[in-house]
Amino acid sequence: MKFKDIRRWKRKLATLVASTMLAGVATLPATAADPTTQTPIKHVVVIFFENISFDHYFATYPVATNPAGEPKFVARDDTPAANTLAAAGLLNNNPNLSAPFRLDRSEAYTCDMDHDYTDEQKAFDGGLMDKFVQATADIGLGCQSNGATVMGYFDGNTVTAMWNYAQHFAMNDNSYGTMFGPSTVGAVNLVSGQTGNAVIALTFAGGAVATSSPHVTITGDSDPALDDCGADKGGTKTGQGTLEIVSGKNIGDLLNAQGVTWGWFQGGFTPTTPYNPSTGAPAVCGSSHIEHEYTPPGATSPAFIVPNPTVGQTTPPTDIHTSTADYVPHHEPFQYYPSTRNPHHLRPSPDTPQEIGKSDQANHQYDISDFFNALNNGNLPAVSYLKPPKYQNAHPGNSDPLTEQTFLVTVLNALQQSPFWGETAVIINYDDSDGWYDHTAGPIVNHSANLGSASLTIPGIGGDDNETNANDSAIPVLPLSTATAPTNGAGITTSGVCGPAPVGAPPGAGRCGYGPRLPFLVISPWAKENYIDHSVTDQTSSMRFIEQNWNLGFVDGSVLPAGQPLGSYSFDQLSGSIMNMFDFEARPNLRPLILDPLDGTITGGFDEHSWGRL
Repeated sequence: MKFKDIRRWKRKLATLVASTMLAGVATLPATAADPTTQTPIKHVVVIFFENISFDHYFATYPVATNPAGEPKFVARDDTPAANTLAAAGLLNNNPNLSAPFRLDRSEAYTCDMDHDYTDEQKAFDGGLMDKFVQATADIGLGCQSNGATVMGYFDGNTVTAMWNYAQHFAMNDNSYGTMFGPSTVGAVNLVSGQTGNAVIALTFAGGAVATSSPHVTITGDSDPALDDCGADKGGTKTGQGTLEIVSGKNIGDLLNAQGVTWGWFQGGFTPTTPYNPSTGAPAVCGSSHIEHEYTPPGATSPAFIVPNPTVGQTTPPTDIHTSTADYVPHHEPFQYYPSTRNPHHLRPSPDTPQEIGKSDQANHQYDISDFFNALNNGNLPAVSYLKPPKYQNAHPGNSDPLTEQTFLVTVLNALQQSPFWGETAVIINYDDSDGWYDHTAGPIVNHSANLGSASLTIPGIGGDDNETNANDSAIPVLPLSTATAPTNGAGITTSGVCGPAPVGAPPGAGRCGYGPRLPFLVISPWAKENYIDHSVTDQTSSMRFIEQNWNLGFVDGSVLPAGQPLGSYSFDQLSGSIMNMFDFEARPNLRPLILDPLDGTITGGFDEHSWGRL
């Protein structure tokens, strides 16, 4: 990537923004004290959603069905081709037990699929991608009883905002989970690229882990140790199988070393009952929301934007509009690290928006409300990770595409109308696929391994959760499975797509990946417009961009033990670059794309005949 115009644009960008006539775009804050960056990007915002495969949202992109009464989507004539189910001819000629099918907007609620580390590998069936109904389907409320729902996909009439952002910014159709497995795997990879350096907390003393297991590779969803709002209640309950990452750095450590402001912002992180230092009583994270609802701006009461499902309904009907806790402990990767955790969920000191992003007792771990307060008060950190509250995080069951959309659009509308927009890049990516069908198997860049004792039986820890023994995920792919029963992953006796790790691989290097294909978008004035990037990327690619932009170096440095290639420990050194999704040699596109948070349609800041770079 050439950057011959970057210095010129760094000098002229503030003037360019100030001179635009668009409403809502103001003069940029002074950036003279900001750490030097390698691109015009001074602010990176990573929005980290839950449990979506690429085909689940983009199977027919950019062609939507457009039934009457639903938000209409019509693609631009110059939309480039993407690697979709439709383009691959797999909508009607598919090797799985059930054919892919469109989920209507009225079917936005579905059950949660199986996304275990081993079962996802079984669905891949050695790269044939034909065992999803058997291996990862579910049949709960909102899903068909034959397991076919795992093959379902939404189009631009439901994920309307996502398709509109893809039309006007950059999307990658070749991006993967760094590993197979559920949420914690993806979250830890997002911020460190390494999951083989954890231990299971066995006992606690003095606010620390007193005894622990040998090293394990995280492949499941155990909570972080010592989190007051997690399973062990700040170390006051033993035997919960919570995890602590005891070696290696994360991106927060690198940002701290260079004095770059940053924060992880998660829904429900602020406790409803603060930690009591006198008694040692842990904090309580009790904030919650009604699932599948939306409260329009100015409204006094919420409206249900997702009705009770008609598929898999119970008698009497089960009400899906129930309260759910906002904070999910195992979605918070920085809480696993002693260096970056905020175990008691302490507030910034002093508790003002001006302190957000700095090093203090909050240790860069905040509530999602702190992000909006910092943005509105002119104090957007250089790097921000956003995790929505549980009811808006897109996770099937407790969330859905429509409540996810309200969060996404609210964030992007606010950023585009802020003075920071001219120097901001928003990266949208996901923690895992939920087991949803996707037709593309990515490259294998890391293998599996036997990591220890087969007798380890800590609650919540096992073959599908944490790879501590030689389970079937370490077996090469022969012979291929012939199992035909829906939702019967146990009946599939082979799973592997990775094979065994190389002889002499370091502890924790045996992580099977890349995993499933996931959505990945870059939204920025500097993003290429209506662009599909086919470069191979993964969850650590966003971390690699941050490392390069702020000259942080890699998580594991550039010198590893003799005989170990770069990337043996952290994946960021192997990850593909996202630089191709930007155009730093052209003028930034400062026209905001303002969408309706309820239906994802364009409401302002954009005219199809005037869209383009100012």
